[in-house]
Amino acid sequence: MSHEAYELKAEAREKVGKGSAREVRRNGKIPAVIYGEKQPPLAIALSHKEIYYKIHGGGFLTTVATIDVDGKKIDVLPKDYQLDPVSDQPVHVDFLRVGKNSVVTVEVPVHFINEDKSPGIKRGGVLNIVRHEVEFTVPANAIPDAITIDLTGTEIGDSLHISAVKLPKGVTPVIKDRDFTIATIAASSAARQDAHGATEVGAAEPTAEDDK
Repeated sequence: MSHEAYELKAEAREKVGKGSAREVRRNGKIPAVIYGEKQPPLAIALSHKEIYYKIHGGGFLTTVATIDVDGKKIDVLPKDYQLDPVSDQPVHVDFLRVGKNSVVTVEVPVHFINEDKSPGIKRGGVLNIVRHEVEFTVPANAIPDAITIDLTGTEIGDSLHISAVKLPKGVTPVIKDRDFTIATIAASSAARQDAHGATEVGAAEPTAEDDK
């Protein structure tokens, strides 16, 4: 993990439901629920400011956190969050309890390197990203920040599949039944137009009959 684990202070909530959640928000906090590990769900309230900056700081859903609930510390992985569609402010968060042997399913971002070493891109090709994120099953204590794809030597028309990616130990794709495509090197529209134009010019060349 590139993002360091962090700790959040929380208060347990005795009441649940929409009315309770609205009251929590009026008090400047965010309602949340911790579930999993075969334990009852635990309703909590978190600092609005802390959650806002964690969500918008990147890596929120792939970083294990410790939540201190009235003195009891619980290791969790954020599983989902809801934002207000108008203000973009957080309104609710779901956390999954994790233990030292927990295995979780997460979406990991895809990063591309060495575009300048791709002959296809140098000739006007375009990196067409099919999947910006890939869903993996991973150990909760070893979630990668991203998977990296090297574009060195790629040509126009090449497809980059998951089988070509060197994955960290214990990281396996959720999709197992096919070697799915992550990106392709496609011809740009300008390059296609140039090729089409060259064909038309070739077709329009005068023949011996035209010279008569």
